[in-house]
Amino acid sequence: MKYTLSFTLNGLPVEILVKPTETLLDVLRHQMNVKSPKRGCNTGDCGACTVLLNGEPIRSCITLALTVAGQSITSLEGLAEGGRLHPLQKSFHDHNAIQCGFCTPGMIMAARALLDKNPSPTIEDIKKGLSGNLCRCTGYAKIIDAVLAAGKEMAAKKT
Repeated sequence: MKYTLSFTLNGLPVEILVKPTETLLDVLRHQMNVKSPKRGCNTGDCGACTVLLNGEPIRSCITLALTVAGQSITSLEGLAEGGRLHPLQKSFHDHNAIQCGFCTPGMIMAARALLDKNPSPTIEDIKKGLSGNLCRCTGYAKIIDAVLAAGKEMAAKKT
């Protein structure tokens, strides 16, 4: 049996049929063709599947799709505006904070949630904000640098 699920994805209304046992990750990747959230651990521990639910980071691999009914989901695909990279996307590129790229979408989404709440985070704030996201390729230094720089750029644009 399938149920109708309505929610907002990257600013656009969506209505699809889902099974009660389907995860948000499966719906996003297989029905919505949203490829940025990745299946890593499938237990919510690695953060590769991170998306924003009403601005808060969640693990889409352990979130039942039907629980997001009527809410707003943002994936990495929803950050760029008018063909321009979001400052976080650009900063990750400029600071070489991307190696294999598998964790990058989840890292950027967690960083977005952090910067929305705290536009001028300290290094410790960033470490805490990204603590649920694992990267197996970097030592995190470039990721932290990228988030610091993006925060400064985003704060400067607001003034």
